[in-house]
Amino acid sequence: MFALRRWWTRHALKAGMVTLAVSSAWLLRASDGALIYETYHWVTRPLQAGLSREQQFENSYILELQQRIVELENQNRALQTLEAYEDTITAEGLRATVIGRGADHWWQHAILNRGSRSGVAVGYVVTGPGGLVGRVVAVSPSTSRVLLVSDPTSRVGAKVSRSRAMGVVRGQANNRVVMEFFEKLPDVNAGDVIVTSSYSRLFPRDIPLGRIESIDLTKSPAPEAVIQLSSPLPVLEWAVIHPFAPQETIDAPVLPGTDPQNGLVPDGDGAGL
Repeated sequence: MFALRRWWTRHALKAGMVTLAVSSAWLLRASDGALIYETYHWVTRPLQAGLSREQQFENSYILELQQRIVELENQNRALQTLEAYEDTITAEGLRATVIGRGADHWWQHAILNRGSRSGVAVGYVVTGPGGLVGRVVAVSPSTSRVLLVSDPTSRVGAKVSRSRAMGVVRGQANNRVVMEFFEKLPDVNAGDVIVTSSYSRLFPRDIPLGRIESIDLTKSPAPEAVIQLSSPLPVLEWAVIHPFAPQETIDAPVLPGTDPQNGLVPDGDGAGL
């Protein structure tokens, strides 16, 4: 009896805490969390007691207005970025907003709110902050569908800005693309800037694409480099559409699977350079 009393004296606090924890857990499980809600409601009731129904609605309305102001400020910053970007564009362009992107083809297509009524036609080039976004592949009176450079079927003639090494860029369904070089030992380094080349018949030359992230010179059948796109395709909200007519080139290198008459990849939804 003495030993039990001594044990209780030493461990009474611990035993009480364990019992309280187990009891609380059992009550939460039995009430599906209703106990927490009731406790919160009881604690905050004095704070709400002094507010009339009208004041509570007014507070909710003020909170909504504050949230709208934050969104308008963010939109204003985006428009300022767009205006600054358009000031740097030398070619004529049409401002457009991204109004649709499907979760199942997020990296393949984007829908813009400009169509044939605005003069947009298939083949027009689309750029955004950072550089190339893609090209228009379908047009309705009020919308246009853009094939993004990140689409695995997309092909873009490209070059290394520093060394002028040429190659073809293909998408791989993320914010990085792969560049396959024409040369066996191209002069390339990590960090080199990649732009569209004069061999590209579907895009104007010298549009920024991104920077080299990694290089594999042992890749077969041709050396490859992974390019980090400079355009923020995952969060793209607006773009600029540029009139462009695809050009026929006769001096482009002939690659495996291309048309030997003009050195071009056979046309398709995303094919071509």
